Amino acid sequence: MAEHDKILLREVYKEFGSTKVLQGLNLAIRAGETLVVMGRSGCGKSVMLKILLGLILPDSGEIVIDDQEITQLSEKDLVPIRQKIGMLFQGSALFDSLTVGENVGYALKEHFKMPTEEIQQVVKKNLSFVDLAGAEDLMPAALSGGMKKRVALARAMAYQPEILLYDEPTTGLDPITATTINALIRKTQQELGVTSIVVTHELDSGFSVADRIAVINDGVIIEIGSLHEVQKSKNNFVKLFLAGPK
Repeated sequence: MAEHDKILLREVYKEFGSTKVLQGLNLAIRAGETLVVMGRSGCGKSVMLKILLGLILPDSGEIVIDDQEITQLSEKDLVPIRQKIGMLFQGSALFDSLTVGENVGYALKEHFKMPTEEIQQVVKKNLSFVDLAGAEDLMPAALSGGMKKRVALARAMAYQPEILLYDEPTTGLDPITATTINALIRKTQQELGVTSIVVTHELDSGFSVADRIAVINDGVIIEIGSLHEVQKSKNNFVKLFLAGPK
């Protein structure tokens, strides 16, 4: 493992019943970079994120975060690893019965037992970061899709994770809102120095936030590099995928 690698996936396999999802996935993510993982729906991108979070165990292979192999850890020992990771889920996954402020501060209250006044300060700061200052008392039902994504990002950032995972962050959003989310992903990296993995099948979104792009097909990474490098790929699947719909 190179000194600057934050995350390493080594020969990771995962199947569900007879469906082979990951088939020897190898991937290294450098500290502080935004790596975009692209591929068709159902190719294992989201499963990879869940394995990184420790929500799913791989059938075999190694997951290394900050030089620590995590697949053999107990639930208790996984806690400090999970506390390094924030996740922006595809559907935002806000609690409908909680206000925006309560959503953003949820983990701080439940898992970090932070005093209420401190939580309020963190909530205020993070909502301001995503341009939703003063939205604390709104309910999720009152928010647009783009606003929900921004609240979810504020929640993911609340406990200052070192790693942020984004699952299809711009799916279902109009182009202007998608551009706003992409700008926030970049801002989070540049201002907070987080290591990010962005899973998407949307080319424009992936191209605009990536330091490097990894293309996944049939459960393995078939190409990885800068946008320029990946665009010059000789692989037929990569060429077809990057050409987009005709």
